[in-house]
Amino acid sequence: MNRPISDAWFHRIKAATRDLVKACGQIERAAEIANVGKSTMGRYHSSTDPDIITMPAVLALESECGIPYITTVMAELNGRRLSDPEAAEGASISCVARGHAEVMRSSAEVGAVGADAFADMTMTPAEADIVDRQLADLITKATEQRQRLAAVKAGEMPQGSHLRMVPRT
Repeated sequence: MNRPISDAWFHRIKAATRDLVKACGQIERAAEIANVGKSTMGRYHSSTDPDIITMPAVLALESECGIPYITTVMAELNGRRLSDPEAAEGASISCVARGHAEVMRSSAEVGAVGADAFADMTMTPAEADIVDRQLADLITKATEQRQRLAAVKAGEMPQGSHLRMVPRT
């Protein structure tokens, strides 16, 4: 298929679109938010349909859920990455510990679905889609954890935290 972006990036954008639609309450609710028809949102959501979500729909949906799924992929496509300084503020030891647990759980899920997919030594497009969805969750959890760890490195742990801050030498 002839696309203005590579097939790999097309599938990354489609995967991010599915994550965004899910975060907004699935296809019908996402269509309402983006002011498009359900069938149009369904095409954006489908991993096999060539239609890519429009910028107005991206802006509306990302604003609704507060997570820049598509914007992050677009930044990566252009060799950039997003940062959210507000998310790093006020990290507590319980947040850091909980974040670590979430990353480990998500990592285990990636391993499990990957092992299932590789059990017969083949990978179907459907299996690749399942593994990709789990990896997207892992990347989200890891990115959030990196933001919390950045707050620790910057010495922004709140007073009363049980984590002892050790200055850099």
